[in-house]
Amino acid sequence: MEKYIDIIKNAYSGYWNYLKHELISINHWDNYFYGLIGISLLVWLLEILFPWRKNQSIFRKDFWLDTFYMFFNFFLLNLIILIALSNTAAELFNDVLGIVGLSLSDLQLFSVDNMPKVLGILIFFIIADFVQWNTHILLHRVPFLWNFHKVHHSVKEMGFAAHLRYHWMEPVVYKSLLYLPIAIIGGFNAQDVAIVHFFNITIGHLNHANLGWNYGPLKYIFNNPKMHIWHHAKQLPKHLKYGMNFGITLSIWDYIFKTNYIPHSGRDIELGFDGDERFPKDFISQEIYPLNKK
Repeated sequence: MEKYIDIIKNAYSGYWNYLKHELISINHWDNYFYGLIGISLLVWLLEILFPWRKNQSIFRKDFWLDTFYMFFNFFLLNLIILIALSNTAAELFNDVLGIVGLSLSDLQLFSVDNMPKVLGILIFFIIADFVQWNTHILLHRVPFLWNFHKVHHSVKEMGFAAHLRYHWMEPVVYKSLLYLPIAIIGGFNAQDVAIVHFFNITIGHLNHANLGWNYGPLKYIFNNPKMHIWHHAKQLPKHLKYGMNFGITLSIWDYIFKTNYIPHSGRDIELGFDGDERFPKDFISQEIYPLNKK
């Protein structure tokens, strides 16, 4: 038990030092703090210059709430929960494997260290996205998880910052299910992860932005605003009662597994979910909503 307590302590102190370094250091390209700000400002500028819903305000409904969510979930949430949880879970998993005489390296199928860098990053990106696509479906199909995911679907006007409006439980689920598939291929370094992370953030911001883009033929590969807005539609078709267009960065999984649905332009469709008029409007109430839900 003392070992796990030390891991948690070290995770907090280590991440706090890392966060301070990110705030004062602007001389490295993979700075997550200023990277998020740069991507957000760029996509927001695109919204302002090329708005799809021209009557939607630049400071749309819940703009500031979503901006708070964006920074809370991207930085403070990591400080409060995820780093300590991830490190502790990884050590616990290794200890469990040790009981049966195995280690994580025994489960590793291959390492991207032995591949060309571009191929290794591509494999990491595809595997991570497919696992997250399946996790996203679980968030819609499992009632317990759906109560947490409602926070994200409570968005009533789409904009770039809505991308990171989600309950703190969601990344716990995503990271837990992603840990093993990524661990068994191994060989990733921090810069590889940063490249994929910044790309995913950019696509995610664009998916939620007030933009009427679908990327032409690339729409069958990459998720896009015209596709993702239907994921947030309040009225669902009968044959897709749990939702549709679950793609995170890639749309190809929805086309392969027939969960794609774009019947017409979704520019002015109503967003949300049944009963969202009773859903809390402020941050604290949204965070505790799943705990109070009977």
